[in-house]
Amino acid sequence: MTIKQIADELGVHPSTVSRALNPATRGLIGKATTERIEQAAKKLGYYPNAAAASLRTGRSKLIGVFLPDITNPVFSPVLSSIAEVISGAGFATIVADVGNDGRNQSKMMFELVARRVEGLILATVSRNDSLVQQCISEGLPVVLVNRAESKMRVSSVTSDDAYGMRLAIEHLHALGHRRIGHLAGPQNLSTGYLRNKGFHDAVTSLDFDPADTPVVECSAYTRQAGAAAMKSLLEQNADITAVAASNDLVALGAYGALQDAGLKVPDDISVVGHNDMPLVDMVSPPLTTIRISHRELGREAARLLMSEINQEGSGRRSIVLAPELVVRNSTRQI
Repeated sequence: MTIKQIADELGVHPSTVSRALNPATRGLIGKATTERIEQAAKKLGYYPNAAAASLRTGRSKLIGVFLPDITNPVFSPVLSSIAEVISGAGFATIVADVGNDGRNQSKMMFELVARRVEGLILATVSRNDSLVQQCISEGLPVVLVNRAESKMRVSSVTSDDAYGMRLAIEHLHALGHRRIGHLAGPQNLSTGYLRNKGFHDAVTSLDFDPADTPVVECSAYTRQAGAAAMKSLLEQNADITAVAASNDLVALGAYGALQDAGLKVPDDISVVGHNDMPLVDMVSPPLTTIRISHRELGREAARLLMSEINQEGSGRRSIVLAPELVVRNSTRQI
C-alpha cells in the first residue's frame, strides 16, 4: 500500500496524504481531511517505510536514550516523558541499557551513529565523561538528563541535588536530630558529589559537630551497596539517630541493614531517601524522601534535544529543577 493508492482511494493529491500522515506537517491540512486520510490509511493497512524515507530525506528520525540501569524505577517516568515529546515531533526512540562501562557506552554510540541516529539523551554520564567528547567529535547533538558533567560542554537537565539534600537535613534538624549520618552516592557521579556537598553545607550552616555527621560512600546506587554502607556506618557510629541516603534504593538497603541489626525505622533511626521513585510510599514504613520532577526532567531533555537537532537553540543550556521534601513515616521527632 502506497501514499498514491490512498490518494486515489480518497480522490485527493498524494502530497495531501503525505502531509496528513507526517506529524511535522499535518497541521497544514484541515482536521477533517487529516482524520479521513488517517482512517483510510489504517483501513488499507498503510505503514510509513522509515528506511525509504530516511534514504529520501537523509534523516532517520531516530534518537537514542542511554540508561545506566533500566531496572531502576526512577527512569520509567523520565523515559516515558522523553518518548512522549519525541513522538510528538515525529521521531522514534531507541533505548539502550548500557550500564556504567565506558567501553559499552562508546560501542553503542558508534552503532547508533552508523544507523544515522540524529541525537542522544544520556542518563549515564560521570563527572568526567569521555563519551560526551566522542559525541561532540561526531557532531552528534547530545543532552544530559539527571546527571551532569563537570566541564558543562553540552546541555543538561538535572535536579538541584545539593538543595535537595539541604531539605533533608533541615527536616531532620527540625525533628531534633543532631547525630546524622550520610550514605553518599558514588563521588564520580554529579548526583553523588552534589548531594554529598549539600550534606556538608547543610550540617556546617546548622553548626553540627563534624564528629556527629559521619559519611560513608556507597559503591553504587543499589540496595546492596546501601546495606553495606549502612552496616559500616553503624559499626563506627552506633549513636546516630538519623540517616540521609543519597537515593531511595540506598535508603531501602539501609532499611534491610537496620533490620538485621535489630533496629527499627523510625523508632531507633530515622531515614530519608532521595528521588521519590515509584512505590517508596508503599514500603514499611513509607519512605520520607526528596521528590525529583522525573517527568519534567524527561520532557525538558527531549525539548532541548529537538531544539538542537532542528538548530533552533541558542547554544548550551543548563536547566536545574527544584526538588521538594515529601514527609512520610520513616522519620520522627526525638
